[in-house]
Amino acid sequence: MSAFIIVPTSNRAGLTSVSLGILRAFEQSNNKPLFFKPIEQSYVTQLEQQIDPAVHFAQELFHLPTVAPLALSEVEMLISQGKDDDMIELVVQRLSELRLQQAHDVVVIEGVSPDSDRPFLADKNLALARALQAEIILVVSAYNATAEQVAEQVALYVHDYDDDHVRIAGFVLNSINVAEQEFVPFVEEVSRRIASNRAPLACLGAVKYAAEKSMFRMKDMARYLNARVLHGAEFLDSSRVKELVVAGRSATHMVDRFKAGAVIIASGDREDVMMATALRVISGTPLAGVILTCNEIPSQNLQALIAPALKSELPVLLTEHDTFNTANILSHMPSGVPADDLSRMDSMVDYVAENLQINALLQNLGQSKDVRLSPPAFRYRMMQLARAANKRIVLPEGSEPRTVQAAIICQQKGIARCVLLAKPAEVQEVAEKLNVTLPVDLEILDPDLLRQQYVEPMVALRKHKGLTPELALRQLEDTVVLGTMMLAQNDVDGLVSGAIHTTANTIRPALQLIKTKPEASLVSSVFFMLMPDQVLVYGDCAVNPEPSAAELADIAIQSADSAKAFGVEPKVAMISYSTGTSGAGAEVEKVKEATDLAKQKRPDLLIDGPLQYDAASVLSVGRQKAPDSPVAGQATVFVFPDLNTGNTTYKAVQRSANVLSVGPMLQGLNKPVNDLSRGALVDDIVYTIALTAIQATQ
Repeated sequence: MSAFIIVPTSNRAGLTSVSLGILRAFEQSNNKPLFFKPIEQSYVTQLEQQIDPAVHFAQELFHLPTVAPLALSEVEMLISQGKDDDMIELVVQRLSELRLQQAHDVVVIEGVSPDSDRPFLADKNLALARALQAEIILVVSAYNATAEQVAEQVALYVHDYDDDHVRIAGFVLNSINVAEQEFVPFVEEVSRRIASNRAPLACLGAVKYAAEKSMFRMKDMARYLNARVLHGAEFLDSSRVKELVVAGRSATHMVDRFKAGAVIIASGDREDVMMATALRVISGTPLAGVILTCNEIPSQNLQALIAPALKSELPVLLTEHDTFNTANILSHMPSGVPADDLSRMDSMVDYVAENLQINALLQNLGQSKDVRLSPPAFRYRMMQLARAANKRIVLPEGSEPRTVQAAIICQQKGIARCVLLAKPAEVQEVAEKLNVTLPVDLEILDPDLLRQQYVEPMVALRKHKGLTPELALRQLEDTVVLGTMMLAQNDVDGLVSGAIHTTANTIRPALQLIKTKPEASLVSSVFFMLMPDQVLVYGDCAVNPEPSAAELADIAIQSADSAKAFGVEPKVAMISYSTGTSGAGAEVEKVKEATDLAKQKRPDLLIDGPLQYDAASVLSVGRQKAPDSPVAGQATVFVFPDLNTGNTTYKAVQRSANVLSVGPMLQGLNKPVNDLSRGALVDDIVYTIALTAIQATQ
């Protein structure tokens, strides 16, 4: 599904009018668009409520479903706390909710506009484009700017947004205020200058400045001044203001400015101005209105003289401000379209749409897009799937502080029904030290009260190995073994351990009591690596020290299937220190053999190797080193030749690049058991619990 994010290059670029103009252009081309505003910014007032203007007009003019954007205060709080990823995840969640509401062909996303108080917002548009997998359309204000200045604006943003994973679809020039004969040469010169700095960038529209599209109503001025309406209340809505005329001189020196659409601002005791105004109105000049200042109204005699003019459609306002202050106040009126001025915005949107050339965008609608899954989309998808699964997950390390915190989060967010294996008093003590509150429905089971009921089932499972009731009871003192027996007996749906236990401590009971799936030759693992712009899958980084070629092939297939199950389109790279035939040696030959075996077993999968990591992950390197590879430069699943390589790589990437890794998730078992790194953070545990809940449904 196509998506475009509209990004301004300045805070007065006309972002909303262009965004909605693009929306209308898609609508007019017989496509079904959606409109999405991730973060609210300026407000308009509507029936004593405040609402983002873009969202408001999308609802009123297009009758489209919308979702509330994130409040700016919430965004600022999350950013100040270093929780940018959480903010982006919330945005992805809102867009996902919106997309469910109506069938559509394209999503138009209005980006955020930086201002002097919040310059940090400028950086968020690129992050939003990555997370929402949207192409960028730049909106550039050309008002009072030369072609060189406009091209420099575009070049600056193109440089800042130079990213392999985000495409700039083109730019829209807005508010071009040049003479008619200079209009086309101006646009061509901007495009030429941009092309001289980089590859040509499509000009998707050139919108000439139209003063009539920015005209306020007398109603808006009355509201802004809090003025009293003396006459013509019924015409306030239809009377549009082209010009403010401040009567600072005598009427004979100013009467040539008393034109159609002018608002005359003067004190009510300025008899010459009042008479000149009346004569203009009587002669048929449609003035926009009169604003009387200093709380002065004309004398009774003057009112009698100008009475014929007041029979026309002339709004007259009265304000307590003096003439200078009135003009000054009105000059600072917000430029945004008021919420109830639908006709002005509708006219503006039509005008912008008429001046757009979006054929290039229309040609790509419905075509396959970048299949990479962004980290926020992955996290949102994972949480939604886990909530829907509603599984019961046992945590054998029930009094470990990080595990307690993770269980509380999962319980509160409905990610899973967690079961802590620990003495309730110990868990309560941990909670008090952490200054957290245990949810009343969080299940805490005392292992001492559970063991006996699992002795007989465990003996039955391991009788062929000579297990006696006494030995079983002793083994069940290990809470990991106890939790595994709960899983074996279907009393829980999954198990997560490893915060204080080794991988062997977690996996051994599972292999003995849960066993592998019939089609699985081994148990392996994957990490979901939440890189800045996409999710990658690493396998095997936790279980198999020296897999054979056949085992490595199975790891590749298991990892590809796991990736696909969680929304990552699998393109599998078999990693080695050599790419293709450039190197030799036993390790390279093992990877070659594993690649061939995996392809034979699963011809439906994109698998290639041997590939060096850079050839697998960097498009330019992949094209150079393996130009014919369907995987090189775009791999999403990385299969490492041994545990030493895999574990070292995942930890180096995780810590050096500050990347969140979710897992390890074990593959090949009959029921989901997952191991944690002993350095796992609370978030790591939460995500692993979610993964386990999802696995329990598959």
